[in-house]
Amino acid sequence: MSTRVAVVTDSTSYLPRGWAADLGITVVPVQVIVNGQPLDETDDDQAQQVSSALTGLQPVSTSRPSPERFLQAFRAAETSGATEIVVATLSSAMSATYESALLAARDSAIPVTVIDSGTIAMGLGFAVSRGAEAARQGADAATVTQMIEQSASSASVLFYVDTLEYLRRGGRVSSAKAAMGQALHIKPILRVEHGRVEPLEKLRTAGKALARLAELAKSAASERPCDIAVQHLGAPDRARALAEQLRVECANSTVIECPVGGVVGAHVGPGMVAVVVSPLVSA
Repeated sequence: MSTRVAVVTDSTSYLPRGWAADLGITVVPVQVIVNGQPLDETDDDQAQQVSSALTGLQPVSTSRPSPERFLQAFRAAETSGATEIVVATLSSAMSATYESALLAARDSAIPVTVIDSGTIAMGLGFAVSRGAEAARQGADAATVTQMIEQSASSASVLFYVDTLEYLRRGGRVSSAKAAMGQALHIKPILRVEHGRVEPLEKLRTAGKALARLAELAKSAASERPCDIAVQHLGAPDRARALAEQLRVECANSTVIECPVGGVVGAHVGPGMVAVVVSPLVSA
Protein backbone atom coordinates (compact mmCIF):
# COMPACT_ATOMS: atom_id res chain seq x y z
CA MET A 1 0.00 0.00 0.00
CA SER A 2 1.38 3.43 -0.92
CA THR A 3 1.87 5.96 1.84
CA ARG A 4 0.30 9.39 1.94
CA VAL A 5 1.70 11.79 4.51
CA ALA A 6 -0.44 14.56 5.98
CA VAL A 7 1.21 17.59 7.55
CA VAL A 8 -0.30 19.30 10.61
CA THR A 9 0.92 22.37 12.47
CA ASP A 10 -0.40 24.93 14.94
CA SER A 11 -1.54 28.47 14.29
CA THR A 12 1.66 30.11 15.52
CA SER A 13 3.22 29.12 12.20
CA TYR A 14 1.39 32.22 10.88
CA LEU A 15 1.21 30.95 7.32
CA PRO A 16 0.12 33.62 4.83
CA ARG A 17 -3.52 33.46 3.82
CA GLY A 18 -4.18 30.58 1.44
CA TRP A 19 -0.91 28.72 1.97
CA ALA A 20 -2.34 26.03 4.25
CA ALA A 21 -5.19 25.26 1.86
CA ASP A 22 -2.93 25.25 -1.18
CA LEU A 23 -0.41 22.90 0.43
CA GLY A 24 -2.92 20.70 2.25
CA ILE A 25 -1.63 21.69 5.71
CA THR A 26 -4.02 21.32 8.65
CA VAL A 27 -3.69 24.17 11.18
CA VAL A 28 -4.73 23.52 14.79
CA PRO A 29 -5.49 26.82 16.57
CA VAL A 30 -3.78 27.96 19.72
CA GLN A 31 -6.12 30.11 21.80
CA VAL A 32 -5.76 33.65 23.04
CA ILE A 33 -7.99 34.75 25.92
CA VAL A 34 -9.17 38.36 25.99
CA ASN A 35 -11.09 39.47 29.08
CA GLY A 36 -11.87 35.85 29.83
CA GLN A 37 -13.17 35.13 26.33
CA PRO A 38 -11.25 32.42 24.44
CA LEU A 39 -10.58 33.09 20.78
CA ASP A 40 -9.07 30.72 18.25
CA GLU A 41 -5.97 32.26 16.75
CA THR A 42 -7.32 31.27 13.34
CA ASP A 43 -10.27 33.68 13.79
CA ASP A 44 -9.95 36.58 11.37
CA ASP A 45 -10.22 39.43 13.87
CA GLN A 46 -8.42 37.99 16.89
CA ALA A 47 -5.15 39.89 16.31
CA GLN A 48 -7.00 43.22 16.24
CA GLN A 49 -8.92 42.29 19.39
CA VAL A 50 -5.65 41.44 21.12
CA SER A 51 -4.02 44.70 20.02
CA SER A 52 -6.98 46.72 21.26
CA ALA A 53 -7.08 44.85 24.56
CA LEU A 54 -3.36 45.29 25.20
CA THR A 55 -3.52 49.00 24.38
CA GLY A 56 -6.47 49.31 26.75
CA LEU A 57 -4.61 47.46 29.53
CA GLN A 58 -7.16 44.64 29.49
CA PRO A 59 -6.10 41.12 30.52
CA VAL A 60 -4.81 38.91 27.71
CA SER A 61 -3.44 35.38 28.07
CA THR A 62 -2.87 32.33 25.89
CA SER A 63 -3.81 28.65 26.04
CA ARG A 64 -2.50 25.60 24.23
CA PRO A 65 -4.83 23.51 22.06
CA SER A 66 -6.30 20.52 23.84
CA PRO A 67 -5.11 17.04 22.80
CA GLU A 68 -8.64 16.46 21.49
CA ARG A 69 -8.27 19.23 18.92
CA PHE A 70 -5.12 17.62 17.57
CA LEU A 71 -6.83 14.23 17.58
CA GLN A 72 -9.71 15.67 15.56
CA ALA A 73 -7.17 16.89 12.99
CA PHE A 74 -5.49 13.47 12.89
CA ARG A 75 -8.83 11.69 12.38
CA ALA A 76 -9.78 14.11 9.60
CA ALA A 77 -6.45 13.42 7.87
CA GLU A 78 -7.06 9.68 8.10
CA THR A 79 -10.56 10.10 6.70
CA SER A 80 -9.07 12.06 3.79
CA GLY A 81 -6.79 9.14 2.94
CA ALA A 82 -3.59 9.84 4.88
CA THR A 83 -1.67 6.79 6.03
CA GLU A 84 0.84 8.72 8.17
CA ILE A 85 0.94 12.15 9.80
CA VAL A 86 3.78 14.53 10.59
CA VAL A 87 2.89 17.32 13.01
CA ALA A 88 5.22 20.20 13.87
CA THR A 89 4.52 22.64 16.70
CA LEU A 90 6.08 25.79 18.05
CA SER A 91 8.96 25.37 20.48
CA SER A 92 8.11 23.31 23.57
CA ALA A 93 10.08 25.87 25.60
CA MET A 94 7.44 28.47 24.71
CA SER A 95 4.25 26.44 24.96
CA ALA A 96 2.77 23.11 25.98
CA THR A 97 1.27 22.74 22.50
CA TYR A 98 3.90 20.10 21.70
CA GLU A 99 2.75 18.05 24.70
CA SER A 100 -0.86 18.20 23.51
CA ALA A 101 0.18 16.87 20.11
CA LEU A 102 2.16 14.05 21.73
CA LEU A 103 -0.83 13.03 23.86
CA ALA A 104 -3.11 13.04 20.83
CA ALA A 105 -0.64 10.96 18.80
CA ARG A 106 -1.03 8.10 21.27
CA ASP A 107 -4.69 7.76 20.35
CA SER A 108 -4.30 8.13 16.59
CA ALA A 109 -5.28 5.16 14.45
CA ILE A 110 -2.42 5.88 12.02
CA PRO A 111 1.24 6.64 12.83
CA VAL A 112 2.01 10.21 13.91
CA THR A 113 5.45 11.80 14.14
CA VAL A 114 5.49 14.86 16.43
CA ILE A 115 8.22 17.47 15.92
CA ASP A 116 9.23 20.13 18.43
CA SER A 117 10.32 22.74 15.90
CA GLY A 118 12.24 24.82 18.44
CA THR A 119 10.97 27.94 16.72
CA ILE A 120 7.85 29.98 15.96
CA ALA A 121 6.20 32.21 13.34
CA MET A 122 7.44 31.64 9.80
CA GLY A 123 10.46 29.82 11.19
CA LEU A 124 7.85 27.10 11.69
CA GLY A 125 5.73 28.17 8.73
CA PHE A 126 8.43 27.85 6.10
CA ALA A 127 9.43 24.48 7.58
CA VAL A 128 5.98 22.92 7.42
CA SER A 129 5.41 24.41 3.97
CA ARG A 130 8.50 22.67 2.65
CA GLY A 131 7.54 19.46 4.40
CA ALA A 132 4.07 19.59 2.89
CA GLU A 133 5.49 20.21 -0.58
CA ALA A 134 7.74 17.16 -0.16
CA ALA A 135 4.75 15.10 1.00
CA ARG A 136 2.75 16.22 -2.01
CA GLN A 137 5.56 14.97 -4.23
CA GLY A 138 5.36 11.54 -2.61
CA ALA A 139 8.00 11.75 0.14
CA ASP A 140 7.63 9.38 3.07
CA ALA A 141 7.18 10.48 6.68
CA ALA A 142 10.89 10.17 7.50
CA THR A 143 11.83 12.46 4.60
CA VAL A 144 9.11 14.98 5.46
CA THR A 145 10.28 14.98 9.08
CA GLN A 146 13.88 15.53 8.05
CA MET A 147 12.88 18.41 5.78
CA ILE A 148 10.88 20.14 8.52
CA GLU A 149 13.54 19.66 11.20
CA GLN A 150 16.36 20.86 8.97
CA SER A 151 14.42 23.91 7.83
CA ALA A 152 13.28 24.87 11.33
CA SER A 153 16.75 24.51 12.87
CA SER A 154 18.40 26.62 10.16
CA ALA A 155 15.97 29.55 10.37
CA SER A 156 16.86 32.85 12.03
CA VAL A 157 13.92 34.49 13.82
CA LEU A 158 14.44 38.11 14.92
CA PHE A 159 11.96 40.41 16.67
CA TYR A 160 11.82 44.16 17.20
CA VAL A 161 9.44 45.20 19.97
CA ASP A 162 8.24 48.70 20.75
CA THR A 163 8.30 48.26 24.51
CA LEU A 164 9.37 45.75 27.15
CA GLU A 165 6.10 46.27 29.03
CA TYR A 166 4.23 43.35 27.48
CA LEU A 167 7.17 41.01 27.98
CA ARG A 168 7.24 42.14 31.62
CA ARG A 169 3.54 41.38 32.03
CA GLY A 170 4.09 37.90 30.67
CA GLY A 171 7.08 37.30 32.95
CA ARG A 172 9.58 37.30 30.08
CA VAL A 173 11.63 40.13 31.60
CA SER A 174 11.85 41.46 35.16
CA SER A 175 9.92 44.54 36.26
CA ALA A 176 13.23 46.29 37.01
CA LYS A 177 14.57 45.65 33.51
CA ALA A 178 11.31 46.74 31.93
CA ALA A 179 11.24 49.95 33.98
CA MET A 180 14.83 50.70 33.06
CA GLY A 181 14.08 50.03 29.41
CA GLN A 182 11.13 52.40 29.49
CA ALA A 183 13.12 55.09 31.23
CA LEU A 184 15.92 54.86 28.69
CA HIS A 185 13.49 54.45 25.77
CA ILE A 186 15.26 51.22 24.89
CA LYS A 187 14.01 49.45 21.77
CA PRO A 188 15.06 45.80 22.07
CA ILE A 189 15.79 43.28 19.36
CA LEU A 190 15.12 39.69 20.38
CA ARG A 191 15.84 36.36 18.72
CA VAL A 192 14.78 32.76 19.03
CA GLU A 193 17.73 30.87 20.49
CA HIS A 194 17.59 27.25 21.70
CA GLY A 195 13.83 27.35 21.47
CA ARG A 196 13.41 30.46 23.59
CA VAL A 197 13.02 34.17 22.90
CA GLU A 198 16.22 35.81 24.14
CA PRO A 199 17.47 39.42 24.09
CA LEU A 200 19.97 40.16 21.35
CA GLU A 201 20.56 43.92 21.21
CA LYS A 202 19.15 47.14 22.65
CA LEU A 203 18.83 50.31 20.59
CA ARG A 204 17.82 53.80 21.64
CA THR A 205 15.24 54.61 18.95
CA ALA A 206 12.76 52.73 16.80
CA GLY A 207 14.48 53.93 13.64
CA LYS A 208 17.87 52.63 14.74
CA ALA A 209 16.38 49.34 15.90
CA LEU A 210 14.56 48.71 12.63
CA ALA A 211 17.68 49.61 10.64
CA ARG A 212 19.65 47.17 12.76
CA LEU A 213 16.98 44.52 12.24
CA ALA A 214 17.49 44.88 8.50
CA GLU A 215 21.28 44.54 8.92
CA LEU A 216 20.87 41.39 11.00
CA ALA A 217 18.48 39.86 8.47
CA LYS A 218 20.87 40.62 5.61
CA SER A 219 23.71 39.04 7.57
CA ALA A 220 21.62 35.94 8.30
CA ALA A 221 20.81 35.55 4.61
CA SER A 222 24.51 35.92 3.76
CA GLU A 223 23.80 36.13 0.01
CA ARG A 224 22.35 32.59 0.02
CA PRO A 225 18.98 31.85 -1.57
CA CYS A 226 16.53 32.17 1.32
CA ASP A 227 12.87 32.56 2.04
CA ILE A 228 12.38 35.69 4.13
CA ALA A 229 9.20 36.71 5.95
CA VAL A 230 8.63 40.14 7.43
CA GLN A 231 5.88 39.79 10.03
CA HIS A 232 4.19 42.32 12.28
CA LEU A 233 1.42 43.07 14.75
CA GLY A 234 -0.30 46.35 14.04
CA ALA A 235 2.69 47.76 12.14
CA PRO A 236 1.98 47.23 8.42
CA ASP A 237 3.85 50.35 7.28
CA ARG A 238 7.02 49.37 9.13
CA ALA A 239 6.78 45.83 7.78
CA ARG A 240 6.21 47.02 4.21
CA ALA A 241 9.19 49.38 4.31
CA LEU A 242 11.45 46.70 5.75
CA ALA A 243 10.31 44.14 3.20
CA GLU A 244 10.99 46.53 0.34
CA GLN A 245 14.49 47.17 1.69
CA LEU A 246 15.24 43.46 2.02
CA ARG A 247 14.01 42.74 -1.50
CA VAL A 248 16.74 45.08 -2.73
CA GLU A 249 19.49 44.02 -0.33
CA CYS A 250 18.78 40.26 -0.42
CA ALA A 251 18.29 39.89 -4.16
CA ASN A 252 18.79 36.10 -4.10
CA SER A 253 15.90 35.67 -1.69
CA THR A 254 12.12 35.73 -1.86
CA VAL A 255 10.59 38.20 0.62
CA ILE A 256 6.98 38.05 1.78
CA GLU A 257 4.98 40.11 4.28
CA CYS A 258 2.40 38.62 6.66
CA PRO A 259 1.02 39.45 10.10
CA VAL A 260 1.38 37.43 13.28
CA GLY A 261 -1.56 36.50 15.47
CA GLY A 262 -2.68 37.16 18.98
CA VAL A 263 -0.57 34.53 20.73
CA VAL A 264 2.74 36.21 19.88
CA GLY A 265 1.02 39.58 20.13
CA ALA A 266 -0.03 38.89 23.70
CA HIS A 267 3.62 38.66 24.71
CA VAL A 268 5.27 41.34 22.57
CA GLY A 269 2.53 43.92 22.04
CA PRO A 270 1.45 46.10 19.11
CA GLY A 271 4.17 47.59 16.95
CA MET A 272 6.22 44.39 16.81
CA VAL A 273 8.11 43.62 13.61
CA ALA A 274 9.79 40.26 13.05
CA VAL A 275 12.05 38.94 10.32
CA VAL A 276 12.42 35.24 9.61
CA VAL A 277 15.31 34.19 7.38
CA SER A 278 15.04 30.58 6.24
CA PRO A 279 17.80 29.24 3.96
CA LEU A 280 16.58 26.92 1.23
CA VAL A 281 17.19 23.27 2.04
CA SER A 282 16.95 20.04 0.06
CA ALA A 283 15.64 16.70 1.23
